[in-house]
Amino acid sequence: MNKLLFFLAILIIVCPASDAQETFQHRAPGSRSYFNFLVVPTQADWRFSLGEEAGIDIYAQAGGNPVEGVKLSFFAGNDMMNIDTTGQVVFENGRAHVSFGKMNVPGYRTVSIEFTFEGKNYREMYKVAFAPESILPTVEMPKDFDAYWKKCKKEASKIPMQTEITPLPDLSTNSTEVSLVKLSCWPKGHNIYGYLCKPRREGRYPVMLIPPGAGVKRFNPNPIYSEAGIITFTTEIHGVSPFLGPEEFKLQSGHIGDYVNTGLEDRDSFYMKKVYLSLIRSVDFLLSLPGWNGKTVGVYGASQGGALAIVSAGLDDRIQFVSSISPAFCDLTGYLHERAAGWPRYFSKKEIANLPVPVESAVKTLSYYDVVNFARRVKVPGFYAFGYCDNTCPPTPITAAFNSIQAEKTVVITPSSAHWRFEETTRRHIEWLKKRIAPSSLNKKP
Repeated sequence: MNKLLFFLAILIIVCPASDAQETFQHRAPGSRSYFNFLVVPTQADWRFSLGEEAGIDIYAQAGGNPVEGVKLSFFAGNDMMNIDTTGQVVFENGRAHVSFGKMNVPGYRTVSIEFTFEGKNYREMYKVAFAPESILPTVEMPKDFDAYWKKCKKEASKIPMQTEITPLPDLSTNSTEVSLVKLSCWPKGHNIYGYLCKPRREGRYPVMLIPPGAGVKRFNPNPIYSEAGIITFTTEIHGVSPFLGPEEFKLQSGHIGDYVNTGLEDRDSFYMKKVYLSLIRSVDFLLSLPGWNGKTVGVYGASQGGALAIVSAGLDDRIQFVSSISPAFCDLTGYLHERAAGWPRYFSKKEIANLPVPVESAVKTLSYYDVVNFARRVKVPGFYAFGYCDNTCPPTPITAAFNSIQAEKTVVITPSSAHWRFEETTRRHIEWLKKRIAPSSLNKKP
């Protein structure tokens, strides 16, 4: 198939940088865009061999006519690192070809393109992979990692589990009963809040923990999984009730501040210690519910929640399946080895100057909290997904974490997605979840 026919046949694969980007779709003639362009990698799966020149072809049409003479600039470098290659090419017969460098070690390479057509500016970003199956983590595993977390879990288990459950009929549906839960997790009065979503139909069901994304923000119940026959507990991690008034919520959020740097000087004072242990307490709570089927326990999250999902599966051997999408906190020492690291990018040139402790102290503390070291402990089936074009949780550290998982895994990669996912990925995720649920456990009376 020649490239022009390929251009007409393939679905557009881009990393949108603005709402102005148009895509080729089947539309009524009067609704089609006058100008369209398509980016096609010279390797169809966006994966290149070590030492191979990375390249993309850009095809552009205006009113169905190939674009001519338009100058395109490009800027390239390794994933989240400095630009090392720039250049310009010109569209000829609707095509512009960009070669943007090689990699001799496993990783990802980024290229951004810019051009102007009829007074309108276009800018897009793409990433390609070089031998991603061989990307290894940079973070070291502490010798006492397992002993440390065993001790922490034992300490946390001594805290009596206290719960306050408040039914929320206004948020419930005909098929799902929603309640707000306040759950004790750690000494000094640390609690978390979460939405419990249960199928209304009497029976025993699988349970699933859903930890949150980053930040201190309001969150909502998610009944989609309870409608599929799963009891879920969707949590926050800071002890801030979602029902606080605006001023009080803002005040409490302000007190928490930049929590990923709080207590970074020591593994025991680090803010994320109580967060990680609250995951275990959340599972305790789920398994105490009379509606649990006594068999199936899972965890799912995305971004920071994706990190916490892997941490849960690595810490708690009661977890039977894990689903993690675009996880943060992966391979945090990457920048110290001249490559991308996961959010919150502690050691990047921008962030390292703001570290509240010496680099050596931060590295030591974070080795006990890096998702990679928990991924190495995962023993249960998992569903994992990410996109190449993610600059929030970039693909290099995520791949290092996923490569560290030796258990059964389904990995869905959509090269064109960034820190978001397609509906199709969500659909595949839900289909995978349903396979983890024993059919005999659904909708049966205790």
